[in-house]
Amino acid sequence: MDEDLARYAMETAQEKGAEYVEVRLQIDRETQCFLKNSIPEPAVILDAHGLSIRVLCDDALSFAATNDLSKASIRSLAEQAMKSAKASASMVKNPVRFSREKMEKAKWAAAEKKKLANVGADDLFKLLRELDSSIGKEKHEVSFVNKLLSASITVEEKIYLNSDGADLRSRVPRFQFYSFVTASYSGKLQTFTIPPGYAQLGESGGWEVVERLKLSSFVPEEAGKLAEAVKATENPPQETVDVVLGPDVTGLVSHESSGHPGEADRVLGREAAQAGESYLKKKDLGYRIGSSEAYVSDDPTMPHSMGFYLYDDEGVKARKRCLIDGGVIRELLHNRSTAFEFKLKSNGSSRATLYDREPIVRMANTFVEPGDHALEELLEPVKLGVYIKSFMEWNIDDKRLNQRYVGMESYLIKNGEVKAPVKNPVLEITTPKFWSSVDARGKDLGFRAAHCGKGDPMQAIPVWTGGPSIRLKNVRVGRR
Repeated sequence: MDEDLARYAMETAQEKGAEYVEVRLQIDRETQCFLKNSIPEPAVILDAHGLSIRVLCDDALSFAATNDLSKASIRSLAEQAMKSAKASASMVKNPVRFSREKMEKAKWAAAEKKKLANVGADDLFKLLRELDSSIGKEKHEVSFVNKLLSASITVEEKIYLNSDGADLRSRVPRFQFYSFVTASYSGKLQTFTIPPGYAQLGESGGWEVVERLKLSSFVPEEAGKLAEAVKATENPPQETVDVVLGPDVTGLVSHESSGHPGEADRVLGREAAQAGESYLKKKDLGYRIGSSEAYVSDDPTMPHSMGFYLYDDEGVKARKRCLIDGGVIRELLHNRSTAFEFKLKSNGSSRATLYDREPIVRMANTFVEPGDHALEELLEPVKLGVYIKSFMEWNIDDKRLNQRYVGMESYLIKNGEVKAPVKNPVLEITTPKFWSSVDARGKDLGFRAAHCGKGDPMQAIPVWTGGPSIRLKNVRVGRR
């Protein structure tokens, strides 16, 4: 990538009178392969390479991007961005301001032992064939009538400059796997995913990620467990009971009912028409939402994570964010604009997916903090309850207040012991009730990869969702 082009774009905008300029030169390369019923589908190969510029002028912010990297095109782009900002100025009701932040010069990357640049479609198809074979056509008398497996590698490289002094270079390679399986048992069809819950297995790093994820053992073992779940016929108890949730479910809840409503742009109403609103208001920092056992964090600096980054797309150094602390709303996710409105510093939550997408407030790796209990200790005091280890379906309203989770691999709990599988228990609950019901947290912290959608145009950004097993006291469980 040519750093001089980025500097030229910034200088051109400054010459035209910009009060603030940022330039992002970005390359994203992706290879994604599919195996459908053991037959290879055409591979998807993406190579997105371009430059974006964002300028602040006369209290208005403007964004523009191009994949024509000639000097003439870049000058035209900078001029276009300035014209747009000046034309918008008369319509701006609330002047755009950025928080003052310390800017640095740095070069950073996700650790990569076996370069993904050396991995191609042939390698991905070989892996998929091995995993497809390990799943087989049947497990535990459950036939697999359709299978779709996907593996992908991506490499994201950026040069970022801004007029406040940021000068950053970054490289983040990632590997991801997911699959859909349609199972047939007793004349009925049911689709599940490996991993369950429409999640992915994925990390940042090189081809060594495949070994770290232990795909060759995880995939067939999970196929067997989910096949058994398909066979479940016993209904869950209908009365108020205690519920133990596995890390897969805990991670989803932390993402949906803490991470999303904790995005400051949602709180200010700026995402209402695209991604929804928030039950939180600007004044709600310090509001008690849950029990003293409710702890949720978001941390982009975690090594190997899908949402890994050390500086965000506004040049702010990343750090761990404490969203819920002992049941109290402690922090929101901010970019420089929302931080200014809250009279705070940005906590480095501004991200964009491609060169032609504007950075917006995003999560990275959102998770419930682990406790010190073994799973057996969470189960032990439960006289009657349900253990929902994984889920198959979920939904939540636009304000992130009312939510519903349908269990996949789930079991009855009696007198502290896991008993027979139960069929698709439903946890339908409000956000305050959920976090107020958290009674204890396990130490079995686990993560799943996902792509979180937000914005218009849509930006599906890589994240981790995670947490340990947790126990909820006195909640109602329904039937699907």
